[in-house]
Amino acid sequence: MGLTHSSVGKGARGTMENGRCKYTAALAGNPNVGKSSLFNALTGLDQHTGNWTGKTVTTAIGHSKHEDITFVDLPGTYSLRSHSPEEEVARDFIKSGNADVTVVVCDATNLERSLTLALQIIELTPRVVVCVNLIDEAKKRGITVDTDILSKRLGVPVASTSARNREGIAALCELIRKTAEFSEENRQSPLFYPPDVEVELEKCSSLGYSRGEIIEAWLSTEEKIPEIVEAKKRLSWTGNFEEMLLARPIIISEGIACEAVFCENSCGYSERDRKLDRIVTHRIFSIPLMLLMLAGIFYLTIVGSNYPSAALQSFFDIVESGLYSLAGVLPDSLRDLLVLGVMRTLFRVVSVMLPPMAIFFPLFTLMEDFGLLGRIAFNLDGAFYRSSACGKQSLTMCMGLGCNAAGVVGCRIIDSPRERMIAILTNSFMPCNGRFPILITISALLCSGSMSAAVMLTVVVAGVLMTLVVSKILSVTLLRGTPSGFTLELPSYRKPQIGRVIVRSIFDRTLFVLGRAAAVAAPAGLVIWLLANVYVGEASLFSHITAFFDPIGHFIGLDGVVICAFILGFPANEIVLPLVLMGYTGTGVLGTDSGIAELLALNGWETLQYLNMLILTVFHFPCSTTVLTIKKETGSFGYTLLSVAIPTFIGFALCALTRAVTLLF
Repeated sequence: MGLTHSSVGKGARGTMENGRCKYTAALAGNPNVGKSSLFNALTGLDQHTGNWTGKTVTTAIGHSKHEDITFVDLPGTYSLRSHSPEEEVARDFIKSGNADVTVVVCDATNLERSLTLALQIIELTPRVVVCVNLIDEAKKRGITVDTDILSKRLGVPVASTSARNREGIAALCELIRKTAEFSEENRQSPLFYPPDVEVELEKCSSLGYSRGEIIEAWLSTEEKIPEIVEAKKRLSWTGNFEEMLLARPIIISEGIACEAVFCENSCGYSERDRKLDRIVTHRIFSIPLMLLMLAGIFYLTIVGSNYPSAALQSFFDIVESGLYSLAGVLPDSLRDLLVLGVMRTLFRVVSVMLPPMAIFFPLFTLMEDFGLLGRIAFNLDGAFYRSSACGKQSLTMCMGLGCNAAGVVGCRIIDSPRERMIAILTNSFMPCNGRFPILITISALLCSGSMSAAVMLTVVVAGVLMTLVVSKILSVTLLRGTPSGFTLELPSYRKPQIGRVIVRSIFDRTLFVLGRAAAVAAPAGLVIWLLANVYVGEASLFSHITAFFDPIGHFIGLDGVVICAFILGFPANEIVLPLVLMGYTGTGVLGTDSGIAELLALNGWETLQYLNMLILTVFHFPCSTTVLTIKKETGSFGYTLLSVAIPTFIGFALCALTRAVTLLF
């Protein structure tokens, strides 16, 4: 859905939206300050999401429990003077005046960093509330923030909260209401700049411009407002004026933090965090440790998913038999189409996908909640820089482990169009949740126990290495350029909220992805059944297609059935392996897990075929959802075709290479 500015109010205090809202408050802040947790604490489940008009940026809107405040969760940003879509959305919405109050969420454990954004927002809009969040974590570190001093120095009201523990939520809402009713004429702007600059700011402000707009105009190289240009000319500044304007909020933030923040120790940092970071970000041990953790997740996923997957399959077999009996009144062909085609395909996807996702996603989310994901990105930053790519690509690459479409959308955080395109074109090298069931099954058949987890880890590492190699090739050929720097936030280590993590990962990730796959699997099952049961001569359409692709399949050490399965699995990778089993059984319906190793062996599968199946699963064209997402994000049909061609070419080339090596030895 598209959200226009009018959809969240026009900034008039006391207005109502759909009979329920009096005030609109925008939540702004840096990443990792607990803004999303605060938004959830303020709104509960009464929230919805959508894209801003003209932008591919998702935001959330929710209502307070008393339904008199609408909260708009703006994208996290470190500055209002950058140019990524997220930062533009945050800046434009704040400037628009569509919020009665802008709540700047700050990190109590690192207040100085958060205050830089707060100062920019205070210059831009008259009604601001500063919310010092994470006071529980600050207390554990021996950090105290004097909100009275902070309020006096900033010239705006200040509240302290712990969103996780729901402390200070009611007081924050009350402060928002009072600030929304506060007259702009009564507000005294704090003095942040040298006296002569403040004089000119005051003159321009009397013409109706906010301080932030004046500063922005002074920094801009584009056509400017004449009155503001003249004001700048009147300043007899001897040094670098633009540099002073950019540095001033940082200097002021440091001074305010020194006055308002008190620490029991010299720095306020957690000694526990320091000790953990010495290990997790160690120059030598960080990568092996990261791989070991990932291997542990894979092992638990592979071992833990076997039993529930088998139980689900047995349950669905019973359901299928019941449905087949109930559908006895239908013609046999229609009954087979609906039950053995559509329903069996759907059941097969659910039984194969649900157990590993229900284990993998919570474990992966726990790593993220604990604070490890940012450190993984930190460890990989150097490798991406050497590949002439942006370090943020390490984050979008990790997103691809869950869903490549989500990883492609996540590339919006990369400011440089060149580096963003590199990240988009290489994201499919990371195996997504749709490919994990295939990888898990093939790895378990190739070897057992911990060795299967080692195979899975090798596959993921191969995807990472190929991402770096292709990124380097693109950066020196089609997408030349110099890698840019970026700000990487290493969040504090936090005790994961296991209950919330499980609920969030199950509902936001597992069931969402499963629902999307099921929506594709059902119609795909209909097409597959028709291909397998409509005959031309003495062979089915499916047999004719596999025979056509046999030469290509044999060239890469596989066969036409596998190639056909990947092509028909374009809507959803989850159905590729069931399609292979269907092709080998020749029954016209999806195969089951029973006797899968024997079935593959009867069709000539040896170590080479298992290995090449793993390679092709990782390196082949993205699914239809990802391809459509790439087209939407890039706006280019050519780059979309390239995103399909690159991984497919690499996959075929690697498979052909392994076959050639096997023939030699």
